[in-house]
Amino acid sequence: MNYFSMRRDHQIEEIKIIYNYKKEEIKLRLHEFKKIWETGTKEEIFAELVFCILTPMSRGKSCWVSVENMIRKGILFKGDSTQIVKELNGVRFIYKKSEYIVEARKKFLLDSKLSLKSIISKINDGHKAREWLVQNVKGIGYKEGSHFLRNIGFEQNLAILDRHILKNLQLIGVIEKIPDSLSRKRYLDIEKRMMEFSKAVKIPMGYLDLVMWYKETGEIFK
Repeated sequence: MNYFSMRRDHQIEEIKIIYNYKKEEIKLRLHEFKKIWETGTKEEIFAELVFCILTPMSRGKSCWVSVENMIRKGILFKGDSTQIVKELNGVRFIYKKSEYIVEARKKFLLDSKLSLKSIISKINDGHKAREWLVQNVKGIGYKEGSHFLRNIGFEQNLAILDRHILKNLQLIGVIEKIPDSLSRKRYLDIEKRMMEFSKAVKIPMGYLDLVMWYKETGEIFK
């Protein structure tokens, strides 16, 4: 066995150890996500969508702080794009993202006919729901769509291919290198490989994502 295969085996073993150590905490977190789908208001579901619109190229914690601040100040549901921009501290591309938020709010909060929950319920399939989000919500790509569907408790078996996950997929040999960009085809290919790894090590996808996140950040977040 050469050095690289030994290192890969070590990384896989570390993931298994973290899974066993954090399994109950992750189970609780996933249950909290599930409760949003079961009992959450349309405003709570919209807040999760906004969080996922903010996350590209930005730290998740900073994005969630911005969402919480906007909710507390009454800006998320009623503020204009100028007011929203002022609350996006630590978030990149604030002007574009503020416009996305306002547009999504008009669609899914002000238009009573378009409820995100009812649309997704009718689709009733995680992969198809993600495709719908990518095609119909500005600022939502495959990573953000997967993230949103996981965070509202609708679907736990999609890959959220952020930098932490891609780094670990490279370390364990699921991918050879981290791609510079992710086309739809490339995203789905890596997702398929991650699912195969998930089955091989008997760690469900929803758990595996949070295990890898914990491995990199030392916390179970969202």
